[in-house]
Amino acid sequence: MAKLAKLGAGHNCAHFTNTHNSLPRCYVLSDSVRLPDPCPLLPRLPRGACIILRHTDPTARAELARRIVAPAHRLGLKVIIANDLRLALRVGADGVHLSESAARSGRTRTAFHKPGFICTAAAHNRLALWRAHRAGAQIALLSPVFPTLSHLHVQALGVLRFETLARSSPVPVVALGGLSYLNTARLRQGLAHGFAAIGAWRD
Repeated sequence: MAKLAKLGAGHNCAHFTNTHNSLPRCYVLSDSVRLPDPCPLLPRLPRGACIILRHTDPTARAELARRIVAPAHRLGLKVIIANDLRLALRVGADGVHLSESAARSGRTRTAFHKPGFICTAAAHNRLALWRAHRAGAQIALLSPVFPTLSHLHVQALGVLRFETLARSSPVPVVALGGLSYLNTARLRQGLAHGFAAIGAWRD
C-alpha cells in the first residue's frame, strides 16, 4: 500500500492546468465482494486519498456512507459516493462518482454548485472520456489497465493503449484495474494523474 501511494504522489498530469493538482491522486474503490467495508483501511491510507463508495444496493451504500465520512475527514481523507448525488450531499461527502451510463446521460453538470465538490467518472474508451468531460467530471477513472479480478472477461487496455487514451483525454485520467506497485511503475509519469484500486490497497 505504501509503495503504491508513494508512486501515485510522484505522478503529475503535466498537460493539464494546476487547478487539477488539488484533486486526489490515490483512490480506494469499495466493492460488495472484494472490499465491502473500507473503514479498516482508513488509518493506513495516505492523507488526501479518496474513497469511492460503489455499493449498488442503496441501503448498504447509505449505511456505509454514514459510517465512513466523519472518520475519513478526521484523517484528511475524502469520500465520494457513486451515482447518488442526494446521498453525497446529505452525508457531507466530498463528491460523486458517475458510472459510464450516468455520464452518458449528460444531465449531471448543472447539479454541482457546492464549492470544492468533486465529480469523477468511469471510462473504458475514448468516447467515454469525452462523455465524462461533458457530464462535468474533473477526473476519469480509465480501466482496466491490466487484467483484473473485477472484470475477468474484459480485455485490458495495456500500457500503450492507456497512455494513448490518457494523452488525448479532455480530463485527467486515473489508472484503474489490476494495479500493483510493479506494473504501475511501467506507466509513464505525466500521463496518469493518479491511481485507483481495490485489492492493491490491502497488500
